[in-house]
Amino acid sequence: MKHKMKSTAGYFIILFCLLSIQSLQAQDSTRSISLKEAIDLSIKNSHLLKNNKAKIDEATAAIDEANERRLPDFNVSGSYAYVPVQPTIVLKGSPGGAPAGTPRVTNIVYGTANASLPIYTGGKIKYGIESAKYLEQAAKLDAEDNREAVILNTINAYSNLYKSMATVKLVKDNLDQSNQRVKDFTNLEKNGIVAKNDLLKVKLQSSNIELTLLDAESNYKLASVNMALMLGLPEQTVFIIDASSLQQNGSIKSIEEYEQLALQSRNDIGALSLRKKAADLSVKSVKANYYPNLALTAGYIAADLPNFLTVTNLVTLGVGVKYNVSSLWKTKSTIAQAEARVQQITTSQDMLNDNIRLQINQAYQGYLLSLKKIDVYQKAVDQAAENYRITKNKFDNSLATTTDLLDADLSQLQTKLNVSNAAADAVVAYNKLLQTAGLLNN
Repeated sequence: MKHKMKSTAGYFIILFCLLSIQSLQAQDSTRSISLKEAIDLSIKNSHLLKNNKAKIDEATAAIDEANERRLPDFNVSGSYAYVPVQPTIVLKGSPGGAPAGTPRVTNIVYGTANASLPIYTGGKIKYGIESAKYLEQAAKLDAEDNREAVILNTINAYSNLYKSMATVKLVKDNLDQSNQRVKDFTNLEKNGIVAKNDLLKVKLQSSNIELTLLDAESNYKLASVNMALMLGLPEQTVFIIDASSLQQNGSIKSIEEYEQLALQSRNDIGALSLRKKAADLSVKSVKANYYPNLALTAGYIAADLPNFLTVTNLVTLGVGVKYNVSSLWKTKSTIAQAEARVQQITTSQDMLNDNIRLQINQAYQGYLLSLKKIDVYQKAVDQAAENYRITKNKFDNSLATTTDLLDADLSQLQTKLNVSNAAADAVVAYNKLLQTAGLLNN
């Protein structure tokens, strides 16, 4: 008997430990998070921004490469050659050619070392360095533009998570009311006060609400997974949203002000402008092919022809000039291509300016519409509540049908959902307006 009691006690201890571990795991997977914390995490863990960082590093390395073109080139070479046939050797200054008894040359060994320091290249090195710097700055602006996109996506995901949570809560509350109505109608039907058909209508609505709740819970789970992946957290993380952080903080300006701010602050405009400067420099770099290249040169030569000649410490210093004559007729087409790229960027700038004005107007009107919807939906909530109260009173006095009562209840639920969603949508719309104006990072 004592043995059985000990076994039972051990079983309960193990069960308690397992439940405690599950409880701790559930606590670890639950996280309270504000909108600012979500934005910080998304920026930290964004794959897109990490990719941008790599592109900036690449552009910085391109500047180093362009600067290195100013440094001297240094080449070392050596060779060994076998001479299968005795060469004819004529020594200058010897009237009879090679003196008698000239040794047989069977192999040649020689080595050279050459250095060249560019002095003038027509501006190619200078233009290359300046162009690389412009492209690095453009890559940084691209990263800032993507950073704004990440921030807006996080705000949108946070809003969707809030809306899905609010929807689940409202539908659950409505389901509780509907289930209570089913109980009330069941009693009324037993007492012969309402028809069985009315009871079936009430049960049908309760079933429909259960289906709505299943959809709402599924949407909530997907929104949670999306948020977790965006923030670099485990997929099973359960978020506790801070609704107070989903608020608009700031006044609205006129469309004209936002358009001017966008033209001054948008990172994509700045990046395109820098790329045009780099393209202009590319045209100058191509035109530099018309000019010769000038460089300081230095060399060292050593050679050995066994049994005949040994050369060491042959050092040369000089100035080298290189000119590609074919550039006179080959460079024109290359210049035309470079100028066409400049024209493409110029046209892209005009197109971007038009698109920005359109985006500003769309975001501005979208935000105003979201504010108007909040007012309308708020009035609708009051109207739906009053309508349900009146319909319920009529139903209790047999002046309204069960269908009327259920329709009034459904309208009340829908208006509550609309208000909850409209408030979150307004925050997203406001931040979208800031993004189109290039102000979201601020």
